[in-house]
Amino acid sequence: MTDLYAVMGNPIKHSKSPSIHAQFAEQTGQDVMYTAMMVPIDGFEQAVKDFFKGGKGLNVTVPFKEEAYTLATQLTPRAAKAGAVNTLKLLENGDILGDNTDGEGMVQDLLNQGVTLHGKRILVVGAGGAVRGVLQPVLAQLPSEVVIVNRTVEKAEALAQLFQTEGPILAAQFSEITGTFDVVINGTSASLNGEVPPIPASVIGPHTSVYDMMYAKEPTAFLSWAAEQGAGNVIDGLGMLVQQAAVSFELWRGVKPATEDVHDKLRALLNSTP
Repeated sequence: MTDLYAVMGNPIKHSKSPSIHAQFAEQTGQDVMYTAMMVPIDGFEQAVKDFFKGGKGLNVTVPFKEEAYTLATQLTPRAAKAGAVNTLKLLENGDILGDNTDGEGMVQDLLNQGVTLHGKRILVVGAGGAVRGVLQPVLAQLPSEVVIVNRTVEKAEALAQLFQTEGPILAAQFSEITGTFDVVINGTSASLNGEVPPIPASVIGPHTSVYDMMYAKEPTAFLSWAAEQGAGNVIDGLGMLVQQAAVSFELWRGVKPATEDVHDKLRALLNSTP
């Protein structure tokens, strides 16, 4: 019997998740069907209840990740810290497990690209939900320091306070950043508008790896800026999309899919779009 999975969001039609999970299922021999579901803004809870009358697991995207967090009856430690859930799994006892695979997906993508975080000085730009979702997995890699920088420094300070027990983390204003960093992670959506946060160029050195959680056919504004400053390595978030999906798939099915071919196909598809 085919097991049912889906991604819920609003909007949803451009989601690549059905393609990714179809490739995972074929590759691992899992009998699953995965679809994309457009959910009304005020209809998420009902949609989840209806889905789990027969379905096994859900991915959750904008704008429902916080609501998914409140709907889950159990949370993984990283989801509890993130305050948001992007993966739901129906357990045998009827409970709904909530997980957040975004941070693990990003860390795995960085490691795949040869970027280690252990002992490194890391700058994280932004203090919204995307950043909160990745901080615990980043700190679990035991960096020497994580600095969160944000236009509204109070938001960055609140995150630093929340995660201070996880590792060496502090908050700063853009004007306060000093020295170069080994890794710079952009967790803002500024790139989608062609904007670059006001980061001093001095944070970038020839050894710096720069990561943007956003991705597009062309390099994002943030990555273009980083390359102009002489960054040694620039990486967009397409791999994060594939890796977080793989973590979800493994949570649901108990088997870890290979990701390299899926990533390459997605990249080729992205490059071929007008």
